[in-house]
Amino acid sequence: MKTQSTTKGFAILSAAGMAVKMLSLLYVPFLQIIIGGEGYGVYASTYAVFAFVYIITNSGLSSAISKIVSELIALENYKDAVKAFKMARFLMIMIGTFMAVLLVLLARPLANVTNYPKAYLAIMSLAPAIVLTSVASAYRGYFQGRGNMKPTAVSQILEQIANLIFSLIFAALLMKYGVEAGCAGATVGTTIGALVSVIYLIRFYSRNKVFKVSKTYSKEKIIRYSNKELFRKVIYYATPLTVAWGAQNAGNLIDAGNTKGRLLAAGFSDEEGSTRFGYLGTNQVLIGVPITLVSALCTAVLPSISKAAALDNKEDVHSGVEYAFKACFFIALPSAVGLAVLSQPIFNLLFSKNLAAAYLMKYYAFIMILMAIVQIQTTILQSIGKLYISTFYIIIGIFAKIFINYILIAIPSINILGAVVGSLVGFLIPLFLNNYFIKKSLGIKYNLIKLGVKPFIASVFMGLVVYLVNFDFNYMFSFLGSGYKTRAISTFVSIGTGGLVYLYALILVGGITKKDLNSLPNKILKMIPKKLLDRVR
Repeated sequence: MKTQSTTKGFAILSAAGMAVKMLSLLYVPFLQIIIGGEGYGVYASTYAVFAFVYIITNSGLSSAISKIVSELIALENYKDAVKAFKMARFLMIMIGTFMAVLLVLLARPLANVTNYPKAYLAIMSLAPAIVLTSVASAYRGYFQGRGNMKPTAVSQILEQIANLIFSLIFAALLMKYGVEAGCAGATVGTTIGALVSVIYLIRFYSRNKVFKVSKTYSKEKIIRYSNKELFRKVIYYATPLTVAWGAQNAGNLIDAGNTKGRLLAAGFSDEEGSTRFGYLGTNQVLIGVPITLVSALCTAVLPSISKAAALDNKEDVHSGVEYAFKACFFIALPSAVGLAVLSQPIFNLLFSKNLAAAYLMKYYAFIMILMAIVQIQTTILQSIGKLYISTFYIIIGIFAKIFINYILIAIPSINILGAVVGSLVGFLIPLFLNNYFIKKSLGIKYNLIKLGVKPFIASVFMGLVVYLVNFDFNYMFSFLGSGYKTRAISTFVSIGTGGLVYLYALILVGGITKKDLNSLPNKILKMIPKKLLDRVR
């Protein structure tokens, strides 16, 4: 099985993540048509619960597998790498089964806690998916630790395709029995998709079990671990990672329970409260597209920095950190500007039934930048073994978010914007604390503002061009009639133009190097004028 560079692994996961999110964006408007605005609010609360249980069950152990396997392979301890994976896989299956049973037993209380009693059936129907995703996450973590992102990428795409098809089919079939049944039907695809993913990953594993070692490999030099030591290592890594990932995603669960209750306290009806909470869900789907790329970056960076840290290679650790922040800004800044500028056209195109939510994107776009930075910071701290401190900082931010949500959402004139302010503060706190600790523990001198200034200038220029292009196309099409097709053409042309303009602007301001260009596909390089390429140093 071939090992990939961090850049190539990031590119593979990014492409897969974008494909998955594009499928998700296509899926959401159709689902909203089938189950309606109130139904989508119920569905969003269901997935807030599912996502939290999924993170608790899967993400920490999956990241721990990736970190442990990458460290042991760096030390050429291949047998213990496989043994640690099998231990963690068994642990994940046991935890997944336990959490699935809890989800069935506590479905109604969980639905009531989130102020969405109609969600109980959908929560219950997601229980089998928890077990299957646990198995899939174990294999993904193992392959990521071995430096091969292809199985993760392919399995994610297969999973999403199955999810999209079967969720819409079952939502349409069961909606005639009511909103509860329709939302439960919309979750069936999640289980089927997870099953498809597991089947693919197990088959891939069976074909790629063997490690190819160099001729200089010597068993005598390897320090082996006992089963007890390996198990402790798995738990030591998995516990803070689980809490960290869970805390980062607890915001959505807090929004599901706290937001609806405070909206009711502000005087909104139950249906209106569900609809306004659906606004958050819709915006989170959109910012999930660029965040997917940042998550792919985290997945690719974690094993590479962990390997460097295991070998005590400070130079590679420092270069990995710099690469991570730089790539983060390259993704997050233009995405935020693009979403803010095109929020109305994008909602017109994808969420016409929920158009009132478009105004929130102008605020959520900025939060997305903070979210991306915190994800990268957390990954860096986890990679160098500072597992608990990053978790502690995130928890501080979560408590601040809860407090602000509780106060602001109940004010009728602020209502749902209170959740946005809560998220803003909830990410700013760990961002500043993480930044200080990374500099202190690694002795790195860097400035986040300085690292982001060139991508920011290029993003602002891109935003101006995108706004003008979209305005001009809409004006031109206004003489032909304002239909869905004309809006779609205008939006897609604006997005495509924005991508090219951003790349050109980044080169002009000196924000991209020859090393960065070498990681781009040849098809993209051919689209860049030679004069611009000559400016790159």
